[in-house]
Amino acid sequence: MPELAISREKIGFLIEKAHEFDVKDLPTDEESGSNPVDDCEVDVLQDDGSDSVAAELASFIRALNEDEQIDLIALMWLGRGDGTMDEWEDLRNRAVERWNGYRNPRRETVRYLLGEPLLGDLLAEGLDQFGISWVDDAPVP
Repeated sequence: MPELAISREKIGFLIEKAHEFDVKDLPTDEESGSNPVDDCEVDVLQDDGSDSVAAELASFIRALNEDEQIDLIALMWLGRGDGTMDEWEDLRNRAVERWNGYRNPRRETVRYLLGEPLLGDLLAEGLDQFGISWVDDAPVP
């Protein structure tokens, strides 16, 4: 079984934050009296740069070292079904090529990962294939 360069705890944190990021609420303006159809559906989820969860995710991913970021990309691909555990080294090598192909690898890795729908679910599925649970196994009091 291959070993991950990124810890289960770090991946668990990213999964939790990615789940928070995925369930944003629509902005509400109860006073507007308008209809979404009439407004051309402008009241949709939009990234206005003030999303604290996205900022926290981006900062956390950017602070990871190169190997951790590469494993994160490969783990997401594994969870997405782009390969199997038997192909882990190939997935990781492809992630290395992608990372090295970026002009600014840290920034572009963040953009790539946060642009992936259901990132948290894909990382959790990838960990499952490693036989690792991302949730803490400690008993709840």
